[in-house]
This record gives sequence, structure tokens and C-alpha cells, in this order.
Amino acid sequence: MHLTGRTPLLVLCGLAAVVVRPTLGTAWAWLLVVVLLVGLDLLLAPSPRRLEVVRAVVPPAREGARSETTLTVRNPGPRGVRGQLRDAWQPTAGAEANRHRLRLPAGEQARLTTPLRPTRRGRLRADKVTVRSRGPLGLACRQVSREVPGELRVAPPFESRKHLPSRLAVLREMDGRTAVRTRGQGTEFDSLREYVRGDDWRSIDWRATARSRTTVVRTWQPERDRRVVLVLDTSRTSAARVADVPRLDAAMEAVQLLATLAARAGDVVDVVAGDVALRLQLSSGHRHGVLPDLQAALGDLEPVFVEADWRLLAGAVQGLTSQRSLVVVLTSLDAAAGEHGLLPHLPVLARRHEVLVAATVDPSEADEPPQLVTEAYAAAGRAGGRERRRRAAAALALTGVEVLETSPDRLPVGVADHYLALKAAGRL
Repeated sequence: MHLTGRTPLLVLCGLAAVVVRPTLGTAWAWLLVVVLLVGLDLLLAPSPRRLEVVRAVVPPAREGARSETTLTVRNPGPRGVRGQLRDAWQPTAGAEANRHRLRLPAGEQARLTTPLRPTRRGRLRADKVTVRSRGPLGLACRQVSREVPGELRVAPPFESRKHLPSRLAVLREMDGRTAVRTRGQGTEFDSLREYVRGDDWRSIDWRATARSRTTVVRTWQPERDRRVVLVLDTSRTSAARVADVPRLDAAMEAVQLLATLAARAGDVVDVVAGDVALRLQLSSGHRHGVLPDLQAALGDLEPVFVEADWRLLAGAVQGLTSQRSLVVVLTSLDAAAGEHGLLPHLPVLARRHEVLVAATVDPSEADEPPQLVTEAYAAAGRAGGRERRRRAAAALALTGVEVLETSPDRLPVGVADHYLALKAAGRL
């Protein structure tokens, strides 16, 4: 049961009767009248349990983007229903305008749409749907809450998408420069043509020459079927906030930008995420539209408060391919590069692949002279962290691993530019 705003107004109207006849019996008599009217109104109100409520499939959305959910409410009863419906969701779903007025004649149905604006990625679920049916006097409502399942899959935001057109332009320019067919080993066969002076004799196709009156050479084109493996660390270090941005979120931005760029270049993209267990293994194959599947998979990833098992992650990369590939490891360099962290396992990958370790650092860290004792301790801690990262980066560089340390907003661009530089240098 729910009392409307008309009930207290009706109680106040009894003040006139009390003024005319100021006795305790008058007050009690008026309260009895109010109770009887409320009970009668509640008895005459249609039952909200008879309403049929069905939720349509909620389309997926990105964090911060608008979405919506639709409920279809049908009244199969013989009486019309007036009242209100509330579609409750988790607070992070952003369902603000979720209260709807109901005016359903007998046998009719209505579609009620609730706008959503999620502020957290992952799977967000609907709470109960509450329906109030108002009586003919408008004094009271019969109320019922029921489960109407609904789920909104929220993918991480792709704010670095704005950098994609400029990097695709660089990629097209590189393709234009490498469109001239080359001769030699280590590239894909393209066609046969007649020998000209200056050609490498090793490119002569002797079988084709035997069938022709002239010397024939093979022409080659740059290989496009390369492989890019993105390794995402979801251990406890990924939960830390760097420059007020969660480290895992910054890594996801880099993964989305590089995966889209590499897929457009014709490369095969593999994404591996894990800590003590593999949380995600996704391969694009030869598809260009890898982003929707990747965003849906990344939306379910959350930091796990355990140390990363780099033996497991390195083994997963080795099990993917024996072809020389670009392996991008997105992690924290300071805490993950210890004796049982990155250092023992990445050199094995570096012997066969191009390996890049991409880590986020806080750009606000500066060597300012401390004014207080507490500031001195904090400054000493930051200096110790920088020194540990420097030593770890130097140790990785000795094994052939390249290290990229930058701010969270520059991480996607830095990883994409490193990929393009390897393409331009012919190392990928």
C-alpha cells in the first residue's frame, strides 16, 4: 500500500470541522472518515499483479555513452489502470528518469523507455520493477514489486579513437611507399616479370625461364600477414590509479587503438589478459572488424588482487604462434619486474619476437624540495620508485626488450607510434 499526497490534505481539511466543533470526538470522527475513505479507495484500486511486464533486450553501450531499456506493459484485466511504474537499476547504470506514469485501459499495452548512461564498465543488471495502481479517489495505491531481468553490457570507453585517423593516414602512406615490388628473400611472392639489368640473380625463376625465351625473375611484396600479440596484466598492480586514471583502463585504451590499427593493416591481432589465470584469449583472425568483439570482452575484465603469474602469460604467448610477432606487454614496470616477475620470462620471448613493455607513470612526479617531514618521506618514496623502474628498464633493454614509460593519456598513442615505427623500419 502507498498513500498519495491527497491523504494528508484530506486530514487537514478536517481542521474546519474541529474549528466548528472543537472536541476530541470530532477529531476522531474525522480520522475515522479518512481511514474508511482510504480503505475504500484501496479496495477499489485494480490489482497491479495482473499487469504483464516484459523487458526488451538491452543493447550494449560504452562507458559514458547513452543507451536505453524498454518495458512493454500490458493490461489483460477488465478495468483500466492508472498509476506509476519505476524501473530500478544499479546506480552506475545511470537510470535517472526511471519513473513513468501509467494510463492503461483494459486490454491495452504501453511501451515505456528508460534512458541509461552507465558510469562503470562490465555487466550492469536491473533491479525490481515496482508498479503502483491508484484507486478512483486518488488517496491510496496498491503496490507490487517484481523481478523483470535485464542486463546491460558496458564496454570500456574508446577515447583514443580520435588518434586513429592520423595513424591510418601514416599507415596508408607507408603502404604507398612500399607498393613497389622488391626482390629477395623474406617477403611474399607477387608475380613474375622479365629480367632487367641490375636484378639480383638469386631472384631468377629457373623453371619459368626454361619455359620462356627470356630470363624471368620473381617479384615480391611486403608481407601483410603479421601478428600482433597484446598482453594485458590484470593483477593487483592494474588496480592502481596513475594520474587519477586506473592503470587497467589506460591499458585498455592502448589495446583498442593498436588492435584496430593493426587489423586495418591486415595483421592478425591476439589479445591475452590474465593474472594467476587467463581471463581473456581473443584472436581477430583475418577480420578487420575486431573492435566490437574486443570491447565486449574487455568490458568484463576487472583487476584481481593477486600477483601476476608471468610464466603462465609468457607460455600463453608462446603457444599462440612461432611466427616472429610484435608482443606488447601492458603492465606496471616497478612492481612487476622483480625476481619472480617480468625479468625471468621476457628474455625468452625477446629471442623470437619484438617485445615492448608499455607502462604508465605519473607525469606530476617532480623532484620539488619538500617543505615538511611527511613530504620528505613521500619524495623519497617517489625517488626510490623511479630508481627501481630505471634499473628494471635497463635490465630489460640488455635482453632486447624495449620499454615505453609515459602518462596514461599518451600511452595509446605511444604504443601505436611504436608499431608504425617497426612497420616503417621493416622489423615487423
